[in-house]
Amino acid sequence: MCGISGFFHKKSLLDIDQLFIYNKNLKHRGPDSSGYFFRKTSLGSIGLGHVRLAVLDLSESGNQPMTDNDYTIVFNGEIYNYKTIKSELLTKGYSFTSNSDTEVVLKSFQEWGLECVSKFTGMWAFAIYNFKDSELLLCRDRVGVKPLYWFKDEEQFLFGSELKVFYYTKTFRTEIDFNSLKTFINYGYVTNNKTLVKNVYKAKAGAWTILDLKSFEIQTKTYWSYSEFFEKEKFRGSFFEAVDEAERLIKESCELRMVSDVPVGIFLSGGFDSTLVTTILQKDRTQKLKTFTIGFSDGIDESKDAEKIAKYLGTDHYSYDCRQKDAIELIPELPKYYDDPIADISCIPTMLVSKLTAKEVKVALSADGGDESFAGYLGFKTSPEYIHNVEKIPFKSIVGTFAKTSSTFFKGRNNHLNKKLAGLGSMLLAPENERLYQMYVYQNSLPFEISNNLIKIPSMIEFPTFTYTELIDPLDALYIYGVEDVLQNMLLVKVDRATMANSLEGREPLLDHKLMAFAASLPYEYKHNGSESKRPLREIVYKYLPKDMMDRPKVGFDLPIFKWLREDLTHLIDELLNPYFIKKQNIFDPDYIYYLLRLFRNNQLRYPYVIWRLLVFMLWYNTWISKNSN
Repeated sequence: MCGISGFFHKKSLLDIDQLFIYNKNLKHRGPDSSGYFFRKTSLGSIGLGHVRLAVLDLSESGNQPMTDNDYTIVFNGEIYNYKTIKSELLTKGYSFTSNSDTEVVLKSFQEWGLECVSKFTGMWAFAIYNFKDSELLLCRDRVGVKPLYWFKDEEQFLFGSELKVFYYTKTFRTEIDFNSLKTFINYGYVTNNKTLVKNVYKAKAGAWTILDLKSFEIQTKTYWSYSEFFEKEKFRGSFFEAVDEAERLIKESCELRMVSDVPVGIFLSGGFDSTLVTTILQKDRTQKLKTFTIGFSDGIDESKDAEKIAKYLGTDHYSYDCRQKDAIELIPELPKYYDDPIADISCIPTMLVSKLTAKEVKVALSADGGDESFAGYLGFKTSPEYIHNVEKIPFKSIVGTFAKTSSTFFKGRNNHLNKKLAGLGSMLLAPENERLYQMYVYQNSLPFEISNNLIKIPSMIEFPTFTYTELIDPLDALYIYGVEDVLQNMLLVKVDRATMANSLEGREPLLDHKLMAFAASLPYEYKHNGSESKRPLREIVYKYLPKDMMDRPKVGFDLPIFKWLREDLTHLIDELLNPYFIKKQNIFDPDYIYYLLRLFRNNQLRYPYVIWRLLVFMLWYNTWISKNSN
């Protein structure tokens, strides 16, 4: 795991000093070594920067950037099957000077070109400078586990693992994208691979982003698409045959992600997914694996359940109780690492569990992806029921128009009715194959009154967009929404920043592409039968743990953050949302913020998370925008 950065400037206004700045500010991602590549060409100046967290091949031969013939690479991530690919390349006459996966990636590209990624099992974000063909190629793993951002204007192209690369570029001007801001207030993150910064994008997952240095044009070439697996024939075996195959794939995936030259641990929350990963890896080992969890004595606390599971499985378990003082100390530090901000409260415990884990190991397995691939969220139960009820409504066009029109009369404390009626109206007026999408858009939105009244500058919410053709089961769109929107734009950002802030590599065995493809092939009822979610995963866990140990209501990380903000953390509101600063900033309506805060402090605000989103934005603004504008 590492941090990468780079530039191409047509007028050669960026030089090696810019790379020094990049590496200095990405050092938390790679404290073990720092490297640079810089060249002036007739087309302009090009530079690649790299900071390394050494996990495979700890010697200096694994340092980057790495050059071979006409190709130079900076690589972030891990290719778990690199030894198999290396053996194949050796038979083709290639020689190697290191035992690193980076060299395997570089020589795979030389041998197979863009098709090389089809051989990789892992997570990655890398850039290759092809001197011979005057190209700069960026590539991101299939699901987008590893981050990669890019920016282009008329004179320069910039890229990096984090947005701070752009903030610290002397030729870059940081500007807020107000459509993205409105989207952020609405969802708590920015959709469609965009960011809060104008013209800065996330590189598309499962794709190459290719810059032709001569024409200065960009091409995006997709090599993997999650949605395609829902367009294929469904699995025809029995449910228990599906369970057996899922277990085989999960075991294969987990074992691959134990490949490391440094100690590996596991995040164990006590839920089904993390328990599954821990169980699969510990059950056949005599050596105790290290597991880590975070608890909250003031909120929903699963740490005691995690301790019971760890004791039953025989792991070497570490736990930390998150207190209010931890939040007080951490919150001001969040924008330093979450420079692409997300307003997920669980960023706090994720940072804390990563800090705890990094004291003992250098790599940690997480269990993200189980909910998305195996129908773990409540929406997988409620959405089919809701769609079924909507289909029974007669005269859909008339009822839909009435619902949309009448929704405008519900404002203020009744704006939740505005949201529900507007959503229902949009569903009824949409074509049958778009109703589920309309439900998704409205279900996860705030009442539009809030974002419209908050932001003074003309702007619009950018709803998530998806591309897929005919699905075998229309309800399968829920899986695509979950992976291509929330997972990629928020959850994976959360885990990457939390782990890398602590120089810890996070790995995601449940996001293995073979496992995801298999899960996509399963009939809907194999994953959710209307009452029970993640059925294959449950059956696997029940084989190794007592059922009564696991049958608890699903909960996630939960902090009593709103209670704290009304009490000992109220100074954050006073400092960041004070009327003087809001007026000076001239983005939000100070009177409407005062109205929301009055409701919030009286515990009368139906959507309190809008306050947290405002605070997260203000912390980010003060850290990156105010500083750059002075």
